[in-house]
Amino acid sequence: MTLRLGVVLPTYNERKNLRGMIQRLDKALGGIPWEAIIVDDNSPDGTSDEARAIAQEDSRVRVIQRIGRRGLSSAAIEGMCATAAPVVAVMDADHQHDPELLPGMLAAIESGEYDLSYASRFAEGASTEEWGRPDRVKASNFANKIANKVTGVELTDPMSGYFMLKSEVLRGDAHRLSGVGFKILLDILATVETPLRIKEVPMNFAARAEGESKLDRTVVFEFLVGLYDKWLGRWIPTRFALFGTIGGLGVVVHMAVLAAVLGLFGEAFKVSHYPKEAAFIAGQTTAALVAMTFNFVLNNELTYADKRLRGFVPLCTGWVRFLITCAFGLLANIGAATALVRLGFNPYPAAIVGIVLGSVWNFALSSKFVWGKY
Repeated sequence: MTLRLGVVLPTYNERKNLRGMIQRLDKALGGIPWEAIIVDDNSPDGTSDEARAIAQEDSRVRVIQRIGRRGLSSAAIEGMCATAAPVVAVMDADHQHDPELLPGMLAAIESGEYDLSYASRFAEGASTEEWGRPDRVKASNFANKIANKVTGVELTDPMSGYFMLKSEVLRGDAHRLSGVGFKILLDILATVETPLRIKEVPMNFAARAEGESKLDRTVVFEFLVGLYDKWLGRWIPTRFALFGTIGGLGVVVHMAVLAAVLGLFGEAFKVSHYPKEAAFIAGQTTAALVAMTFNFVLNNELTYADKRLRGFVPLCTGWVRFLITCAFGLLANIGAATALVRLGFNPYPAAIVGIVLGSVWNFALSSKFVWGKY
């Protein structure tokens, strides 16, 4: 029988949920030739191994284990591009999305009347009572309003993670998708230039069967990053913009710490035998270390969330590398600015050029030697 549907299941620490989900897919898709593509971000709980064990028993199951990269959207894109099925669906493996909706969604696509079908938590007839998270419901409603403004498409739930579309539509624009954040449907709606005919299906959104949500405390940040990428990413790379923004916050932290040290210990240094500039040197050194640590922590949590360093040793090693990287960036900053001043440039524009050059240098080296690989 000809393959009709590919189901992509992006996973992270979903080992206990996989077998049950495959069984539910088998039951829901009886008579429909399908395959499941499990895209796992190298879960520490052994999700990839469990997926391979299931694939040994069921040839309809395939596994992609991603090493050194993370992210729900990018995992979904990779999985969707890996299927030969003419129609591809994306859904969670945690049992919050009901597989029983798949046949109806597929019928809508195969009818030729729709290009995309998605399950809505907020359409008429839908429910979020089983979810048991009224706080998240309110947050989702707010995010949906913003998402509709961005995409220009009025949907009840553009932030849904459960949808289906023609594979050729996805592949045609896959190279233009940002793959940033958690909401791949929003990415698709904001990227595809040809208006899509969309079928909305009401869904009873359930609670997770096992484990904890993949959406950590950075989910709101990831959403905002996705919006930025769609609006400005073509001119300024998103990751560099985040790096520079955090660097700007680091300057504020630096000045605050310097002022605090001078205020607390300035008088003490004046009456001591140390040189008069000792208070400034101590304050500047302390402020620089605090600011660079601040920058490292935020970049690790936000800018490089998909490559986040975890564990005491990796964090300490990354911190030291980041300090060394910043030292090289500072030299590039001072060297370039000094050279421009010597050539007759005004000191302030020269300083700005030095800051930009130093930031680019820091970003390039950090990406390579702190959160990347040699």
